[in-house]
Amino acid sequence: MRRPFVALLLVAACRNAASTPIPGPAAADSSAIRRDIAWLADDRREGRGTGTAGDDSAAAFIARRFAALRLSPVGAPCERDLGCWYQPYTARSLVLQRAGKRFELPTRNVVGVVRGTNPALATEFVIVGAHYDHLGRDTIGALDPDAGAVIRNGADDNASGTAAVLELARLFARQPAQRPILFVAFSGEEMGLLGSAHFVAQPPVPIGQSIAMVNFDMVGRLDREQLQIFGTATAAEFPALLDETNTKYKFRLTANGDGFGRSDHSSFYGKDLPVLHFFSGTHGDYHRASDDVERINAAGEARIVDFAADVIRALANRGTRLTFQKTPERTAAQPRAGRGAYLGSIPDMAAGDGTGLRLTGVRAGSPADVAGLKADDIIVEFGGMKVGDLYQYTDAIAAYAPGDTVKVVVLRAGQRVPVTVVLGRRGG
Repeated sequence: MRRPFVALLLVAACRNAASTPIPGPAAADSSAIRRDIAWLADDRREGRGTGTAGDDSAAAFIARRFAALRLSPVGAPCERDLGCWYQPYTARSLVLQRAGKRFELPTRNVVGVVRGTNPALATEFVIVGAHYDHLGRDTIGALDPDAGAVIRNGADDNASGTAAVLELARLFARQPAQRPILFVAFSGEEMGLLGSAHFVAQPPVPIGQSIAMVNFDMVGRLDREQLQIFGTATAAEFPALLDETNTKYKFRLTANGDGFGRSDHSSFYGKDLPVLHFFSGTHGDYHRASDDVERINAAGEARIVDFAADVIRALANRGTRLTFQKTPERTAAQPRAGRGAYLGSIPDMAAGDGTGLRLTGVRAGSPADVAGLKADDIIVEFGGMKVGDLYQYTDAIAAYAPGDTVKVVVLRAGQRVPVTVVLGRRGG
């Protein structure tokens, strides 16, 4: 019989009670961060494309580190079997399918927990994550496609975020907080947030009892102290917490309230969880073969990790839960198409079985929200046109203009539900 997850954490607590202290400094170690990025972004990993040998190698590296830090696995206790740190799934890419390429790719998320010190809060997780996959040698998604099938190492995107998660795991293993901290490295992000979508669809811990998710994507190129944080309006308490914490670090913070975005925090916000997403900014090496470790600012990333650690510890030690807030839309999230009509849904980018387009969420105040569409609805008809996937949906909405009234049919809990939508204007 499989023991409940909380019971497994208590078993791990007893087993590790007399363990020797976790080595390393009390603050983030820039040298360790650079070493981790260099390992993950080495040519031998061939860019960590989802479902490749390099992707597998990176997952094993992360699992070994979790084990060495004595994190608790979310499955049965284990000593040497890396599989107990894995959440395996098959990444199904609609883009690869349409390109006639192999599109069903076995991969895995890597998950470990630092138990909390307060048993009464044992199921109130703070989730800390980053994706470890990149483009590999594929030109799909690359911004230097003319370079061909070269290795795109993704040192900043997102070996830097993975290194941040590993360093945060060390810091919290060294000094736990009251609530448990769940550390997760996602695969399949570059194919459409597939790893985090799988995680929230089949959560190994109670997502509904968790209090927040903190994500790291491209945090290795801090320049002129400019740090961007997304999701700041998804909890009423976030702005004051970030401002107070920043009095010590004095970053030039740019806050964006939106909980949806182009990284894995979006999957959690779609499940009504407060989210924060750390990002050190765009640069000319993004999705190009030039994104290598030599261009990483490891000292800057270490300061971001220390700042984030203070924020995460405050969340894990607070006496009450956060006040979740739906954030108003600021920009359209869907592909530009047709006459600019806008629904405001957040589509699942995974390849399905051709029976519809699943929604991972809807933007607050959007036409989809006003009409009553919800996360996990599956659009099967749009204006009388059958919708089997994202491409058919894009074709269907392209036939309409802002202000048009459209009948949309969704599958909700297995039942066909018709809704009437008045389309908005993209970006308006």
